[in-house]
Amino acid sequence: MLAKRIIPCLDVKDGRVVKGVNFVNLRDAGDPVELASLYDREGADELVFLDISASVEGRATMEEVVRRTAGAIAIPFTVGGGISSVDDMKRILRAGADKIGMNTAAVRQPELISAGARRFGSQCIVVAVDAKYNEMWGDWEVYTHGGRTPSGIKVLEWVKQVESLGAGEILLTSMDADGTKDGFDLALTAAVSDAVGIPVIASGGAGTEDHFYDVFTAGKADAGLAATIFHYKEVAIPALKQHLRQKGVSIR
Repeated sequence: MLAKRIIPCLDVKDGRVVKGVNFVNLRDAGDPVELASLYDREGADELVFLDISASVEGRATMEEVVRRTAGAIAIPFTVGGGISSVDDMKRILRAGADKIGMNTAAVRQPELISAGARRFGSQCIVVAVDAKYNEMWGDWEVYTHGGRTPSGIKVLEWVKQVESLGAGEILLTSMDADGTKDGFDLALTAAVSDAVGIPVIASGGAGTEDHFYDVFTAGKADAGLAATIFHYKEVAIPALKQHLRQKGVSIR
C-alpha cells in the first residue's frame, strides 16, 4: 500500500491566500509563499495552489506566485485555476509547478486531458472534480466554474473517463462538506476510489485529526487535503502525522 499524503491547499486570489465556507464568504489567510514555506518546513507532502481569480490579471499574478514559491520550497506542488490549453500548462510548469490541476476546462474539452498527458506525462495531470449530491438523481453531480455551474455529468462516470483519458490523479472536493469541518464525505470518496485505479486526493470537510484517519480508511483516499484547519493552526501537520502513525496509517 502506498503511503498516504497530507496536502495543504492554498486558494489564491489576487496574490493572497483566502478561505471560505461552501465556496463563499472568503477571508484573507496570508501570503502564499510564506504559507508554502511554513508547510514545507512542517512536513507537508505536497501543496495545491488554486487560482480562484483566474482572470487575465489573476493568471499573471499566479505565475509570479508560482515562481516565488518554487524557489522557496522543496516539495511538489500542483497549480490549478484558469488553465485551458496546453500552452497554459507549459507556462505554469515552466514557472515551477510540478503538476497541473484542471476542472472546468477538462469538462469542456476532455481531449485537453489526453493532450496534457501526452505532452507532459500523466503524472503531471490532476483533474479536479467538484462534486455535489443531486437529490433527484440519488447520485453525485460534477460542478464547474468554481462550484457555480452544474454540468449534468455524474461524478462516477466522469472519473472513469478522466482516468481513461490519461489523468494521473483526481482531486475530489465534496462541495457539501467544504469548509464545514464536519469530516470528509466518506461515501463519495470511497465510491470514487473504488471506481478508478489512479490516486484520489480527498478534499472538503476536514476538521480534526481523526477525519484524516477516517478518509484514509473508510474513504480509501490516497491523500487528504485541507485548508482552513492548517491556515488557522487548528491542526498542526507534525501532530497530525504522528497521530495517524500511532493509529497504524502508513504516512509519508
